[in-house]
Amino acid sequence: MKRNTQLPLSDTLKPDSRCRYVLITPARNEEKYIELTIQSMIRQTVRPMKWVIVSDGSTDRTDEIAGKYLPEHPWMELIRTPERESRNFGGKVRAFNAGYESVRSLPFEFVGNLDADISFSPDLFEFLLGKFADNPKLGVAGAALMEKGSVVYDYDIVNVEHVSGACQLFRRSCYEQIGGYQSIKGGGIDWTAVTTARMMGWQTRTFPENSFLHHRTMGTGKGSVLGSRFRFGKQDYYLGGHPVWEIFRGLYQMTKEPYLVGGAFLLSGYVWGWLSGTKRPISDQLVAFRRKEQMERLKQIARRKLLPASEP
Repeated sequence: MKRNTQLPLSDTLKPDSRCRYVLITPARNEEKYIELTIQSMIRQTVRPMKWVIVSDGSTDRTDEIAGKYLPEHPWMELIRTPERESRNFGGKVRAFNAGYESVRSLPFEFVGNLDADISFSPDLFEFLLGKFADNPKLGVAGAALMEKGSVVYDYDIVNVEHVSGACQLFRRSCYEQIGGYQSIKGGGIDWTAVTTARMMGWQTRTFPENSFLHHRTMGTGKGSVLGSRFRFGKQDYYLGGHPVWEIFRGLYQMTKEPYLVGGAFLLSGYVWGWLSGTKRPISDQLVAFRRKEQMERLKQIARRKLLPASEP
């Protein structure tokens, strides 16, 4: 294990209580992109008290790349966890928790997960912290996810209350109330955290006026795009997605690349989860909450699309 033992450095550019945030980055073999993430953090107008990169058993140059920045940036820290055979989201949660334990005693007010394959503008965290300052009920916040130069989600369709797991910033009291990230090997840890927060009365929101660039196509860390669509469909099933919502979601995804087959693989994954009796790792209460949200949102979309003239 390598560890930077220097004390955390509060932001010196804009001393403000909003600077009291920490970030944790689980990183497993991220040599291709992690330097872009590091450079984005170094350029932030409001830096964190501490940014912990947890090398999750990496066997490539991830540790070497992160390590070379530590001497000049004492607010960064590198922790290494033992090597493991496979890449999965359960391991990501264990790595995040290892990072969280290392910062738990610090007087931070916000904690975030930051993936090691993204880059973003210098004002991203100043922007998000400002949103928390404006709204004390805001529990989770994030920016728009971009891939290949375009925003991934159409927020006219996709729920703006979901916050992408690649960059999620929590109010500490919210994070601790939901019990942190739940270990789900197949994925959905970000969705579970954000939706649980809403179920407990917090507001959650993606702010599309700011964004970050995801350099690896979403869901392809473990395989192909079509494979990821199948896994997303299976994930939708075990995370309690409503069948009616899933049909519309599959049809919508057929209009996106890869055309037709992407949506078909998504629906196939959902049906596979149902037929194989895949066990749901979340509570019945959360399933019911999700389905109620989905049906309400479906009605809102239908009203907006079918009755545009009735809108103010």
